[in-house]
Amino acid sequence: MAGFPKFWGGAEPTPSTEPQPDPNDPRAPKGRATPSRKEAEAARKQGLRASSRGRTTKEGKKASREAEREARSRQRAGMMVGDERYMPARDRGANRRFVRDFVDARFTVAEYFIFIAIAVLLLGFVQNPAIQSFVSLAFFALTALIVIDTAILLIQMNIRAKKEFPDKSDRRGLKLYAVMRTLQLRRLRLPPPMVTRGGKPIKRGADGKPIKDA
Repeated sequence: MAGFPKFWGGAEPTPSTEPQPDPNDPRAPKGRATPSRKEAEAARKQGLRASSRGRTTKEGKKASREAEREARSRQRAGMMVGDERYMPARDRGANRRFVRDFVDARFTVAEYFIFIAIAVLLLGFVQNPAIQSFVSLAFFALTALIVIDTAILLIQMNIRAKKEFPDKSDRRGLKLYAVMRTLQLRRLRLPPPMVTRGGKPIKRGADGKPIKDA
């Protein structure tokens, strides 16, 4: 009750007279320690190093891509002029060069097999029994012609290869290499032909294109 002292609750709390900080005062503490000049300088340098690493990584990747592109262009240019240093391992060696020149110097029916197969496929849609019978007969006849032509080429090549490479190990895999070469169109063969049909050498410029004699 008013006018009587509080016997059970003790003395009433005295309000604090200590001034409270103004939150709008820029000098008031912000709840965390202000970094020293040394710490601020270290943080700034760390940020600069991270930014520099990012730029270096990006520039390094770009330089690596450009180097790979130049290497591929240089490899293709070297292969187009017959430089074995830039050829895949399967195309290197005097024995492989011998097979390529032997195949490229001849006309082979097998290189046109893809066109024959496409023609047969298209004519197969014609709903005419007579045409379908003719196409089937022509396809088997051309297939037999390809087999005979390729067999003759391999026999002739093997005779020449035994004279050029007496060691049997040097002739290993040459027949399969020759067959794969005959199945490719002449203008699409890689490495490109270095001899004409007939066996005359082909002069090629730095771009790999044949140079015609004046």
